[in-house]
Amino acid sequence: MLVLPLLFLGTFVMANDTPKVLFGFTRAEAATEWQTVNDGVMGGVSEGKFKITDAKTLEFFGNLSLEDNGGFTSVRTKAKKLGLEKGDTLVAKVRGDGREYSLNLYVSTLRIAFSYRATVQTKKDEWIEVKLPLDKFEATSFGRAVRDAGPVDPKEVNALGFLLGDKKAGPFKLEVEWIKVKRTAR
Repeated sequence: MLVLPLLFLGTFVMANDTPKVLFGFTRAEAATEWQTVNDGVMGGVSEGKFKITDAKTLEFFGNLSLEDNGGFTSVRTKAKKLGLEKGDTLVAKVRGDGREYSLNLYVSTLRIAFSYRATVQTKKDEWIEVKLPLDKFEATSFGRAVRDAGPVDPKEVNALGFLLGDKKAGPFKLEVEWIKVKRTAR
């Protein structure tokens, strides 16, 4: 009789350990969930755009400029609850240009330019899976650490996105195949 409960427990753990897709790009309406926000909001002239490719990936591309108080470009989801929980890890399959991007998590707040941020170091023209535990994201405002914000509350995350702000002017391209959440077994 002990064999059946152990088999059931093993199946339960495996089911919880399987990553769930948060964002994929195979549906025709996938582009409607995303938007760009560039440094034009601060007077900059960086150009960041995105498209869904024929290969069913999100391609974030453009030109980063440091002119006129510029220096960042981003692509992010429109606001909606993501259903994240404490202990979750975000996993993204990306192909970049060798530059360092940030994966940002957004929450409703009165603070300006606020997000929780984790580094995504890409490898030029190579697909990689980036694993970012929620407890490793740091609170930022205007790219600077915010010490009094506390850790991210997963239930409050209502958007996510990629940001380039590496202070290196020039063209960029980041491709995203999917973004998943991996939930640890409880």
